[in-house]
Amino acid sequence: MRVIRFIVLLLILIGAINWGLWGVFQYDIIQDIFGSDRSSFAKIAYILVGLAGIYGISFLFSKGTCGYGSCEKENKE
Repeated sequence: MRVIRFIVLLLILIGAINWGLWGVFQYDIIQDIFGSDRSSFAKIAYILVGLAGIYGISFLFSKGTCGYGSCEKENKE
């Protein structure tokens, strides 16, 4: 499970960097790697990044994050 979470986090970071580059420079790293944003590999990459983002929502509610309530306990002590 730890490996899956690492891969998901890595894909989320790649997606965030891609969006940042697009916002600042209009540069799409996925399109540059795969030659076109319409290729099958580019579509698969976009889908994987999107699914990783959806799965990453669960990180907000997992144990050890502020969304789970651990920060409230640390602030009281």
